[in-house]
Amino acid sequence: MGHFIPLSVPNLKGKELDYVTHAVETEWVSTAGPYISDFEHNIAKYVGASEAVACQSGTAGLHLALIACGISRGDEVIVPTLTFIAAVNPVKYLEAEPVFMDCDDSLAMDPYKLEEFCKQECYFKENILFNKKSGRQIKAIIVVHIFGNMADMERIMQIAQRYNLKVIEDATEALGTYYISGMYKDKFAGTIGDIGVYSFNGNKIITTGGGGMIVSNNKEYINRCRYLSTQAKDDTLYFLHDEIGYNYRMTNLQAALGLAQLEQLESFISTKQTNYMDYQSHGIPLLKFRDTIRPNYWFYSYLTHERDNLLQYLSNQNIQTRPIWRLIHTLRPYKEAQAYNIEKALYYYDHVLNLPCSTNLTGNEVAVVVNEISKFVKNN
Repeated sequence: MGHFIPLSVPNLKGKELDYVTHAVETEWVSTAGPYISDFEHNIAKYVGASEAVACQSGTAGLHLALIACGISRGDEVIVPTLTFIAAVNPVKYLEAEPVFMDCDDSLAMDPYKLEEFCKQECYFKENILFNKKSGRQIKAIIVVHIFGNMADMERIMQIAQRYNLKVIEDATEALGTYYISGMYKDKFAGTIGDIGVYSFNGNKIITTGGGGMIVSNNKEYINRCRYLSTQAKDDTLYFLHDEIGYNYRMTNLQAALGLAQLEQLESFISTKQTNYMDYQSHGIPLLKFRDTIRPNYWFYSYLTHERDNLLQYLSNQNIQTRPIWRLIHTLRPYKEAQAYNIEKALYYYDHVLNLPCSTNLTGNEVAVVVNEISKFVKNN
């Protein structure tokens, strides 16, 4: 058996140690320090957003984004069922209700079904969209860009504008992905809706260990998120707090790590693209990315009728793979929630297996994975 080939692990070969050591030496290790504002500034500059707020995780970022967009108890938010549960849980933190939507072949939300739902299952009165079934107001859509691909933002934004819905972009998997054609040409994932969120978890394209970032061109939203992320301090000297806040700020140590990672982001994307093409050229058909975007190639999705058997076989060969997430509307906390005409997501749930895609994956390792998949296919 060969050496272990992981699914997706960090690549810390830049100036991470230098910057983190500097943060330690200067004793700025907690939620204050220059690396935090530098990281915020550099992320905003990279994606072309006016401002950014660093926070503890992508989940914390989504929670704050929902609050900034005015989501509260009893409201409804349209969400995808095919995503990681962290995209949806913050809706419930606020005692709002998710309505689950199907995916299209990009694995992101299907805009045609979204439009059909708004037209047929809702009514629009005095600039407010109401769900006929529940009678509740629908206030927002959470769009998740799955595996570094991009949702059809042209259509989704048109629908959102027509029905006065806020758009929160969960771009936690899509840092670096942007449109290369169409009405949003040169726009990065996370910068098209009202507010966008990135994640720097250990398996993401760049990491801070744990951490997230909120971006928006709406200064009011940015100020609100920053205020709430630091315990809603109205007077930092005399401890005046006029609202319930959260301890959601990123640490200076994490930001130091993130700055060094961001310096390498484009080279990471280049490596991911090379390995993606390498799999393809060796006869492993991977799910395609939209041809209107420059993706970050975060995850490689292989379609197979033998998902579980192949996963087990590769695991026995010391190769780590992963099925796609269980559909959220089928999970116990969400079984009572409304799910609209879910079809394609069921198919992809049964057939997608994610293959090793780390930025330090070598050509030889790709060849090993390809060889083992070929052996499995031949024998099955």
